[in-house]
Amino acid sequence: MTQFLQAVTPLHRPPGRLPSAFLALMLAGSAAAADVPWGTDVPGGVDHPIVRRFAGSWLIGHQKQPWDQTLWPTSPAVAASDRLKDAVTLEGEITRLVYLTPAGKSPLEVFRNHEQAFAAAGFKREFSCEQSCDAFYWAWYRHTKPTEGLRWQTKGSIPAGEGSGRYSMTSALQSSRGRFWVGTSPRGAKVLLYTSDAANEKTGLATALLQIVEPKAMATGQVEVADAAALQAGLNEQGRATLGGLFFDTGKAQLKPDSKPQLEAMAALLKSQSAWKVFIVGHTDNAGDFDANLALSQQRAQAVVAALAAAPFNIDARRMSAKGAANIAPAAPNSDEAGRARNRRVEMVLQ
Repeated sequence: MTQFLQAVTPLHRPPGRLPSAFLALMLAGSAAAADVPWGTDVPGGVDHPIVRRFAGSWLIGHQKQPWDQTLWPTSPAVAASDRLKDAVTLEGEITRLVYLTPAGKSPLEVFRNHEQAFAAAGFKREFSCEQSCDAFYWAWYRHTKPTEGLRWQTKGSIPAGEGSGRYSMTSALQSSRGRFWVGTSPRGAKVLLYTSDAANEKTGLATALLQIVEPKAMATGQVEVADAAALQAGLNEQGRATLGGLFFDTGKAQLKPDSKPQLEAMAALLKSQSAWKVFIVGHTDNAGDFDANLALSQQRAQAVVAALAAAPFNIDARRMSAKGAANIAPAAPNSDEAGRARNRRVEMVLQ
């Protein structure tokens, strides 16, 4: 544990390029920047306050999202569809950090030092995976996209034979000796650690990836509810209207109390257009299992219909039909979180 808890000491090496596998990693996910000496952190990147780096490591990838959503594994099980079998959606402040660790330090040593430090600080382990983790790795990587959107240290050329693009980015973080630790801090932050060899075995350098999700309330008052006139305009012009003022807890289908203004606007419109019949359509992003998303989108649509049919709105339920679309009709690409956020929605569609 001494290695992990002592003050950070930069690893001194002559100026040069980072390992070729990590050049490929950065090339796949960053903007151009000048090459930097070994041991230099990514500009603007800092350790997370609750987890200090392994001594002598340097930070090559960093991202902090003040409030966002991510799929979070709760076991190493993998479903037959090559997806995480057990996962929940978490919302809050999300931090992702990728470190290169010092020469001569094995991934196991890095992993054990983190593991011991977590235990000493009162972290609760939920699960870990140390052998035969390849299937879980691929399910986790493909469906949580942990390196997407990170700011990387540098961009450089890829030597012949090293590969390029997204394959090299993933291979730089995967190896047969990859290990996972997933748990919770005493204050409720979720922590995931992944350690692996660098893809370029000649360097002898290991990689540590940390992902931390801190539950926090979202800033509110940033969205205006579409009133009856705005809803009618959308339906008249496009045949559908997005209901931006409907809110659900993560992974649940029960409407939250602050959805009332949007329900009032929907009810006012349906009462003013007594001949209209509508579909209420639930949509999700592409994170998680498709069948689970399909069921959730259907349940959320049904919850909206039930709310409108009940007092005080009393809209005839025969005028509304609930449909779940999962992620088959996205409003934006699912390639980044901004797009996925747009895709998590409920719409009113004219029949």
